[in-house]
Amino acid sequence: MAEVYLANDELLERDVAVKVLADVYAEDVEIRQRFMREALAAARLSGQPHVVTIYDVGEHDGRPFIVMAYMAGGSMEERLRQGAQSPAQALTWLEQAAAALDTAHREGIVHRDVKPGNLLLDGADVVHVGDFGIARAAGLVSLTTPGTVLGTAGYISPEQAAGVSAGPASDRYALGVVAFELLTGRRPFAAETPTAEALGHAHGRLPRIHEVNPALPRPLDTVFDRALAKAPDDRPATCRELVAALREAFWATEAATAVLPGPVPTVVEAGRGRRRSRLPYQAATAALALALLGVGIGIGVSRGDGGGPGAASGNRASGKTAAATVTHPVTTPKKPKPSTAPSATASPAQLNDIAYARLRAGDAQTALPLLERAVAALSGTGSLVEAYASYNLAWARFAVGRCDGVLQLLDRSQQIQGHRTEIDQLRAEAEQRCGHGHGKGRGKENRGEEG
Repeated sequence: MAEVYLANDELLERDVAVKVLADVYAEDVEIRQRFMREALAAARLSGQPHVVTIYDVGEHDGRPFIVMAYMAGGSMEERLRQGAQSPAQALTWLEQAAAALDTAHREGIVHRDVKPGNLLLDGADVVHVGDFGIARAAGLVSLTTPGTVLGTAGYISPEQAAGVSAGPASDRYALGVVAFELLTGRRPFAAETPTAEALGHAHGRLPRIHEVNPALPRPLDTVFDRALAKAPDDRPATCRELVAALREAFWATEAATAVLPGPVPTVVEAGRGRRRSRLPYQAATAALALALLGVGIGIGVSRGDGGGPGAASGNRASGKTAAATVTHPVTTPKKPKPSTAPSATASPAQLNDIAYARLRAGDAQTALPLLERAVAALSGTGSLVEAYASYNLAWARFAVGRCDGVLQLLDRSQQIQGHRTEIDQLRAEAEQRCGHGHGKGRGKENRGEEG
């Protein structure tokens, strides 16, 4: 519906994208005026996280145009041509898109055309949602406008297919379709013609995840049943809620190994002792556990004795949200005997799980060599197990007062799994304690130990 040019802003010396409304639409005065109104409304979102920034809106030779930030990474549509994405990458991108869409909905703006082609990537592979309001501006609101929406019927909500105006729930439905495609490599109602695909959204049976990709956890079915519900009121209340449910589905399955780490808890100081702030935590099968531990091994004042590994483990846990307060003095805890020992043939994942159990028990010293073995064996595989073994090794080294390789390990974990708050938290503490270099060990003089 538009022509898009890569241009150069000569005044500010930067590359920009210029979208010019196609002649077939620009000739219609009503559409042209609506395009300008919607573009100006969408410009209100500029500056919000994960929204393509709009620099200017105008008209040239009777054709409206929008000048926006140039996204050097292309679109998610281009990435999907390579097939399904890893769960870690998919969830990272979906979280970013969800943040933008939820912000728009709070501002009263509905996108109406959420699809991989409108989820753009910058040079760092971060998602920015583009084309807010453009579908409405050009009248692309339902199949009742002949020849307009069929190109994106793969992501259209049932209500839009029926000719009903789209609302925030329609955007959430479309994001659910994008999520399904990112994880499986195909759209849920893919058909030979756009019309048949649109009818699938309106009346078709949603395929089961294991029918499309047996490697994906079955709890995802429940998430997609809700995300792609025919009735708007049956869908998640926000896009963030949808993505959180997807993460929970990975956490809750025994088949998912090391999907997500838990958050590193903050610590508040109370005199010479330490008291943990009352924090929520989550724990789940084969994926994440947060240990509210008293680990005082070589950790100084600003970190206190606290901190828990954001490790991935094969141990079963509840998956519930809870809160706990732990009070403990500044002492080195007695190391419990490990309940398990690795066999000579233990896999890297098993080594990681055993080490994780020891980290939870406050025994970072004996966890270290297991994690060193696991990371060495996994190096370069790019697997999620490598990501979380690397994170756990970084945490264990820091726990015993070492800085060597901590930041590199965190970088590697983030390179594989994408942005995680837990990694940022541990990196910030490591940089504060060890300095910003990625490097060497430290001596007693800069460990921050109490006298």
